[in-house]
Amino acid sequence: MQEIAFRIGSLEVHWYGVFVAVGFLLGVWTAGLRGRQQGILPDTITDLALWIFGGAFVGARLLYIITYWQTDFAGQPLWKLVAVRTGFVFYGGLIGATVAGIGYTLWKKLPTWKLADAMAPSVSLGHALGRLGCLMTGCCYGRECSLPWGIKFPFGHPTHPNAVHPVQLYEALLNFSLYLALAWLYRRKKFDGQVFAVYLLGYGCVRAFVELFRGDYPERQMTGWMTPAHWVSIIILTAGVALFLWRKNASSNVSPKNA
Repeated sequence: MQEIAFRIGSLEVHWYGVFVAVGFLLGVWTAGLRGRQQGILPDTITDLALWIFGGAFVGARLLYIITYWQTDFAGQPLWKLVAVRTGFVFYGGLIGATVAGIGYTLWKKLPTWKLADAMAPSVSLGHALGRLGCLMTGCCYGRECSLPWGIKFPFGHPTHPNAVHPVQLYEALLNFSLYLALAWLYRRKKFDGQVFAVYLLGYGCVRAFVELFRGDYPERQMTGWMTPAHWVSIIILTAGVALFLWRKNASSNVSPKNA
C-alpha cells in the first residue's frame, strides 16, 4: 500500500489517479484500433470516450455517496460530496458511462451498438488497471484469510495486522482475462451489440465471484453472505441476457438486402 506515486512541489499525485489515467488512455487507444476494423474514425472514439469518462465519474461517485451516506456523509458539510481522492463504486460508473454513451450516440446519430462493441473490451482493460490503483490505496479490500497469498496492509489500515484476500488483484486479473476474451470475440462477432452484451454477462460473473471475498462492507449492508454489489450483479446479468437476445433477434430480422 502506497497512496502517493510522486510529488511535484506541494502537489501529491496518487497511484489511484495514475492507474485510472493510464487505463483511460490505453482504453481509448485500443478501442480506436478496434474501431478502424469497422470504419469508425479515431476521433469518434475519442469524443465518445470523453463522454463515457464523464458519465462514469459522476455515476461512480453518486452511487458511492448513496451507498455510504449514513457512515460517511450524513451530517457532513456539502463540500465532502465533491472532495474526491477515492470513493467510487464501479457499478455506478458502468451505469453512468452507459447512459452517457448511449445518449451521445443518439444525439450525434452514431451507430450505438457498433461503438459499444468497440468500447467494451477497453472498459475491462481500464478497470483492471483501476483495481491496481485500489490496491495501492488500500480501498476495496478483502476478508481475513490464512492463504499463502494473503496480503497485509500497514498500520492504520482497518485490516491491520491481519492478512486478507488480495481482492483487488483477483479482480484485476479477471478483468484482464475478460479483456482478452472480448478482444478475441470482437473479431468474430455475429451482430452489433454482441460484444457489449457478453461484457455485461462476463463482468456480472466476475464481480459476483470477487464479492465473495470482499471485507469492506458494513454488516448492516449485507444480506446474509450477499453484498450490495451481488444484487447489482443480478441486474447486470439480466440486462446482458436481455441485450444479447434482443440484438441477436434484431440482426436475424434484417434481410441481406437491408444489412
